[in-house]
Amino acid sequence: MRYTPRSQGRKLIIPSFFFIIALCVLAFINEIRFGSLLSFGRCALSNVPMTNGSSETPLLSSSSSSSGGDEIRILVGILTLPDQYPRRHFLRMIYGTQAIPNGVKIDVKFVFCNLTKEDQKVLVALEIMRYDDIIILNCNENMNKGKTYTYFSSLPDLFNETDSPNPPYHYIMKADDDIYIRLENLVASLKPLPREDLYYGYVIPCQSMDPFVHYMSGMGYLVSWDIAVWLKDSDIPKKHLEGPEDKVFGDWMKEGKRGKNRFNAKWSMYNFPEPPTKCTHELWPDTIAVHLLKNQEKWIRILNYFNVTSNLKPSKLYHIP
Repeated sequence: MRYTPRSQGRKLIIPSFFFIIALCVLAFINEIRFGSLLSFGRCALSNVPMTNGSSETPLLSSSSSSSGGDEIRILVGILTLPDQYPRRHFLRMIYGTQAIPNGVKIDVKFVFCNLTKEDQKVLVALEIMRYDDIIILNCNENMNKGKTYTYFSSLPDLFNETDSPNPPYHYIMKADDDIYIRLENLVASLKPLPREDLYYGYVIPCQSMDPFVHYMSGMGYLVSWDIAVWLKDSDIPKKHLEGPEDKVFGDWMKEGKRGKNRFNAKWSMYNFPEPPTKCTHELWPDTIAVHLLKNQEKWIRILNYFNVTSNLKPSKLYHIP
């Protein structure tokens, strides 16, 4: 039998057709694989946090992310005076080096009234630029003529950003600048407590353990956010501003029938043991706060007792025996 060129061409067409189909199938498979690879890469990269390297976490604002409703947000307002520059820098070290538990946000702010001197306007402005941890209230500097009221009642307007959590803080604390607060222990004591209508502190008189007997000591007391909102809107405090600020605060709570949830943190909060009084006792490990640290010697004794420098990392750059 003889093969003509025409019959030979037909024989070549059939294998070529299947070869082309095979190439198309192979290309299609490769395209799927490549697309999947790109998709996987995009997914992986989407979980990498993007940073610009320009932001700096404030020294006294420590937070850890937490999912769900277990996060605790606390504002600690240390009432002090504009000219107390060395004390503020010292307290920044005290609170800035404390460990904050997971799921907790604590902001420590220094609180005082309007600036009155030229040097304050420069030096305090520098502090704000560097640390962003100062609240300047619209008031004349005072201790027992309404400064505490201005502090609490100003907070709802100061922290009313629409993109912030609601409430901005679960708890708000007023503290003196001569108290040492152990933040981790404070948080542990707050975790089982209500987040509404709460009044927390060291109950006065010193010998009493009943949180409803009178009021919480001005060394450092804490309320839930809703009480700050109530103070802002109520006429009760406006009619009674002058007097020992902690006692006056307790009077507001009593007249307004607020603070139905009360917690007496005594004896985890107490005055420095020397000189001994009805409000003092020896130092002990379960301490939340120690008050009346009026000089460096007392601060050093406290810091040594609680081993606050035990986590200092060794380095060739220094030798501390």
